Amino acid sequence: MRLAVLTSMLLGVLISGPATACGVETDCEIGKRVYRIAMPESGAAKGALVYMHGYRGSQKGAMKNKGLRSLAHDRGLALVSTKSSEEDWMIPGVPADPSASGEVELAYFDALIDTLEARHGIPRENLIASGFSAGGMMIWNLACHRGDSFRAFIPIAGTFWEPVPDANACETYPVDMVHIHGTSDKIVPLGGRPIRTTHQGDVPTALERLRAAGGYSGARRSTEADLTCETSRTPAGDVLAFCTHSGGHSFKTDYLRTAFKILDNPPSN
Repeated sequence: MRLAVLTSMLLGVLISGPATACGVETDCEIGKRVYRIAMPESGAAKGALVYMHGYRGSQKGAMKNKGLRSLAHDRGLALVSTKSSEEDWMIPGVPADPSASGEVELAYFDALIDTLEARHGIPRENLIASGFSAGGMMIWNLACHRGDSFRAFIPIAGTFWEPVPDANACETYPVDMVHIHGTSDKIVPLGGRPIRTTHQGDVPTALERLRAAGGYSGARRSTEADLTCETSRTPAGDVLAFCTHSGGHSFKTDYLRTAFKILDNPPSN
């Protein structure tokens, strides 16, 4: 009987090992895809900040950002750093494969959300999606097709590839979104730029189509740190903010801090 018990315990370790051992320095697996996670010190998370890296980035690199981890943990959130299927997120218009549908990435996030709840006990009702550059482009695609899967979206310096979807092509508007961009950005300019046979999307067009489709109204201007923001709301209270800074293609943890402030206490219109 003792041998049977020991065998049972060993099998339990082998089965549960990959699910429990993963974290800040070790990949968590979902099939052939991976992510990393940093839980709050309490061990229990009220939700998660789900972060998407830029072109040729990684889950490992994003997780090294201690400021990002601290920001999430200060809010009682886990930090989840995700990984694209290739060097870039395979979304419509991406230069590596302009014919990509984006379904492979959407399926990854569907599985990720289920896994965060089942494996880590993270409630799916409080997931905040953010990403920089190409990661910001992934954010816009999630807002368009999985808007009801996240509490809010914070894209930084990235939007759709051309063509920017028409309003009726996005199933899940309105959403809570704070878009942050540098007016001097030359890598992903506000008007986009050509890359190979494709073209980055126009940020004002994407925002206007979201605004029209979601039924946002008003335009309250505010200054938050080095960001100038214009915030609109829907009758139901959904928030759309467009925040700019005078710099170039850059990411600062303070940008996210400002975005959270707007989402928590949006200015009244």
